[in-house]
Amino acid sequence: MRPPVSHHRPHTASVRSDPSRPRASLRTAVVWDVLKDALDRRVEVTGRESRTALDVLDTGGGSGNFAVPVAALGHRVTVVDPSPNALFALERRAAEAGVAERVRGVQGDVLGLFDVVERGGFDAVLCHGVLEYVDDPAEGVRLAVDALRPSGVLSLLGAGLGGAVLARALAGHFKEAQTALTDPAGRWGAGDPVPRRFTADQLTELVEAAGVRVDAVHGVRVFADLVPGVLVDTEPGAMEALLKLEAAAAELPAFHAVATQLHVLGEARGTGEA
Repeated sequence: MRPPVSHHRPHTASVRSDPSRPRASLRTAVVWDVLKDALDRRVEVTGRESRTALDVLDTGGGSGNFAVPVAALGHRVTVVDPSPNALFALERRAAEAGVAERVRGVQGDVLGLFDVVERGGFDAVLCHGVLEYVDDPAEGVRLAVDALRPSGVLSLLGAGLGGAVLARALAGHFKEAQTALTDPAGRWGAGDPVPRRFTADQLTELVEAAGVRVDAVHGVRVFADLVPGVLVDTEPGAMEALLKLEAAAAELPAFHAVATQLHVLGEARGTGEA
């Protein structure tokens, strides 16, 4: 039996919506809260080495949903993404946010990572929405981990199997829900745009096999994709209440099974560790 994972609790009071992108906030708030805390803790360590700006790698970071806010914290961020259009949008977004000097976009992908970035050169690696699309998820995780410095932070976000099954069932597509439930890749049919989905156990096993200690597992978008948008957008206080509910449910294993996405936070081995 797997030993219990220590669950870092998101600070519910600090979860805030973005007034300009309220629905997007529901999809990122929990991950951002946990990630920011992890980066702050890493700064405490590097600060003792007179280095408070972290080097962060965002694989598949696209237009900078996480990279730009991370850079706004004062860190240096390298985004590796295969899409030139996404990297162009990243450059524009970073400039608008006033962090262009701290954000670098490089065309590439996780399986060719060390063709474009330094091995072992980063304090933190974000691997969000990548493993669903690579041919070998285990290799993708291993390469992401190889980019970390000793005791570096790994933030992994992957599509959740249970969330897809639940969504198809609630939409009345019961055969597709059954197909996703039994398919080895968690797909509901030929028209499914997501090539692969994971359970929490599958993601933690991939991370542990790559030599990373799992510090926390969170369910993401447990309710956000199921609640009608008109309710969130028009009911006074609904957005803030839903954000707090998401944060409260995120750490509970019972809700991992129905989350649209799963977030794993881990720490690489330190110098001298076996």
